[in-house]
Amino acid sequence: MNSKLMGTGVALVTPFKADLSIDHEALTNIVNFNIENGTDYLVIMGTTGESVTVTKEEKQAVIKTISKANNGRLPLVLGIGGNNTAAVIEEIKSTDLSGIEAILSVSPYYSKPTQEGVYQHFKAISEACPVSVILYNVPGRTASNMLPETTIRLANDFKNIVAVKEAGNNIGQYLKLLKDKPEDFLIISGDDDLVLGVLLAGGSGVISVIGQAFPAQFSKMIKLGLEGKAKEAYAIHFKLMDVIGYIFEENNPSGIKAVYEALGLCRADVRLPLVEATPALKDKIKAFVETL
Repeated sequence: MNSKLMGTGVALVTPFKADLSIDHEALTNIVNFNIENGTDYLVIMGTTGESVTVTKEEKQAVIKTISKANNGRLPLVLGIGGNNTAAVIEEIKSTDLSGIEAILSVSPYYSKPTQEGVYQHFKAISEACPVSVILYNVPGRTASNMLPETTIRLANDFKNIVAVKEAGNNIGQYLKLLKDKPEDFLIISGDDDLVLGVLLAGGSGVISVIGQAFPAQFSKMIKLGLEGKAKEAYAIHFKLMDVIGYIFEENNPSGIKAVYEALGLCRADVRLPLVEATPALKDKIKAFVETL
């Protein structure tokens, strides 16, 4: 079991300046803020990092900034995924993965492959990847659900496939994965609203969106959940529950960037086709931040 991927991982945003160029200073501050407040590992260039609208050169610059700011303090996970298997493999082979603990690779979107197609996609990625692989199932974004049977088959067949970030918002699917998984395989929640139930049933942690804005509270909640201290953990969950709803009300990452703006850590700008959070949502988020 890879204990470095237990606990609280956060899917970092990519902050932008007013001209929509990357704000590397804000990114450095966000990394330090998370490290100093209890986050266990950092996820670079997941979908929350707006990876689909960031160029290849910008992605390399983001990796460099986060690696430099992190300075070996926390494990790093890098998002490398897509619906063109050959292109994903090419990116893996052309990326310097030294200092990267694992890649996070999303199940192929748009193409809607069969379960066998999903299996063969990740088989090819596993065989090409020199580091650990975290599968990522997010049917709400991919229009295709990687079934528990496919995840478990991959977990059993490939030693470097060490975890799944499950974000189907489906408790039944989580429970099936927890029941049938190999002993060392990690079930990581990608649903901030369901994570505590998953932990209490045997999950390993979370790759969170909201956790990066309130790392002290959120990582404490995850720690309590892993220790089976349900009552204390839910007390924190209930405090954060409203804002977890707010950040997904319009789209991700516009919501979490609005939280960061309210905290003074970065601007709320996003790149098209996403648009900035509405003034009404920003007002709700600002009011929530002021209560904490």
